[in-house]
Amino acid sequence: MIKNLVAIFLAAILTENYILNKFLGICPFLGVSKKLNTAVGMSIAVTFVMVISTAVTWPIYMYVLVPNHLEYLQTIVFILIIAALVQLIETILRKFMPPLYNALGIYLPLITTNCAVLGITMLVLEKGAADPTFGYVESLVNAFGSGIGFMVAMVIFAGVRERMETNDIPKFLKGLPITLIAASLVAVSFLGFQGLVDGLLG
Repeated sequence: MIKNLVAIFLAAILTENYILNKFLGICPFLGVSKKLNTAVGMSIAVTFVMVISTAVTWPIYMYVLVPNHLEYLQTIVFILIIAALVQLIETILRKFMPPLYNALGIYLPLITTNCAVLGITMLVLEKGAADPTFGYVESLVNAFGSGIGFMVAMVIFAGVRERMETNDIPKFLKGLPITLIAASLVAVSFLGFQGLVDGLLG
């Protein structure tokens, strides 16, 4: 049981990383990763929303939508729940952490439509359908691991971008081109962790 949860957690961070493997949440990844402090702040907010939204949407889907044959409302219901949670976080940050609130700017309300957050709430249900042992606890562990994976990707890439600012980059590569090249190299580097997770699952 514990070994399986650890494998799910590590897989969510390393081999099933929502940014570097599934390419979800690219907008904040490219937009908020210029500075380390804003990258960490954004990641904590996204992780919190991922876990809480999974904790709320999973039972609603299983015990409300499925029994009443309303599965087709899944996307709408999930977005409404995520929007309410993001509004809560936005209010808390505005009141207790104004510098972080101002630093995140437009990207904070964009968590509502962040495909990584919506993706985690929907993909855990797909995993549960494919594997009956993938239940509520596994879904929460997967959501938390996905949030940590989001943070790892953001922090690593923030460090890479800060280093790039001091390097002599050819003029035709400056800006978005070198940013995308660096992002692809970071994504490729995570492929090396596949064996570790496969060993745990095996």
